[in-house]
Amino acid sequence: MTIEIAAQAAPANRDTTPDLCSTRDNSSPSLPSWARVSINRCNLPAVILGSLTFQHHPAPLVLDGVAELHADLFKLLDHTDDGAERARLFRDYIAAHFCLDHLEDAGYDDHSKKRAKANWLRVLRGWSFDADGREGAVLKGWVESRFGLLPRFHGVPLRDFVSAPYLRYLEMRSAGLYGTNALEAQLDLLYAYSQYEFARSQPAGGVPPRLTLYRGANRIAEHEVLSESDGRQVVLFNNLTSFTSSRERASEFGDYILETDVPASKIFFHCGLLPDVLRGEDEYLVIGGVYEVIGRTL
Repeated sequence: MTIEIAAQAAPANRDTTPDLCSTRDNSSPSLPSWARVSINRCNLPAVILGSLTFQHHPAPLVLDGVAELHADLFKLLDHTDDGAERARLFRDYIAAHFCLDHLEDAGYDDHSKKRAKANWLRVLRGWSFDADGREGAVLKGWVESRFGLLPRFHGVPLRDFVSAPYLRYLEMRSAGLYGTNALEAQLDLLYAYSQYEFARSQPAGGVPPRLTLYRGANRIAEHEVLSESDGRQVVLFNNLTSFTSSRERASEFGDYILETDVPASKIFFHCGLLPDVLRGEDEYLVIGGVYEVIGRTL
């Protein structure tokens, strides 16, 4: 995957490649070619799920094989209407399936257990502490692998895929995954559980909902703006980006507030999904791509 993009660098203008979701109107761009790879592990390609069209007309996103592999969990969850109980069942299942409390049963010895303790919960808490740290690199790499969206920022902008910053991101991603206990598979299951909970809130066969979320910034130039018209911007966000459901909370991170509607199918995790995780900021971890936003100043 990285070999395919190694010689690419982001052009000065936006992608003009004719894609399924492309239009001639600059107000509805496709996901640029330099922000995606051609292979992913879900039911829609990156050029579709990362496009503005997907934001306006969302559809379910399903990771390959996850529902089938963990069918017993979802059957179990179907039998309770208590959200707190479902959260408990999920945490018990993921701990048992990946032997998180008994790593020796997964083949780890005293020497190798240290790295295997880097589980889904530690990665989320690491992101909350520093989204540009090693755990952040793991999560951005997971999004790249599963959804085909390339990271656009990790400590500094990532624009040249043979540059020192990009190679440093790859090094951090590799270090974060080395010796872990199927860490990306744990993240697969966490995303599937998040989507299961959203699906339960909808009528059978219903369209995934969209949530109005906010992000604080000091200026719009901190983000990649593809076009602007009538007070609205079309922005290419990083492949995983933190938002909040609270406008007041967003204002603590900058005087410029970006407001956007996010399809539930692009929410990897949120503060209300499991108790005691990502507390205090009403935080949502959103899979990136192109979004239409409204920018407001305080």
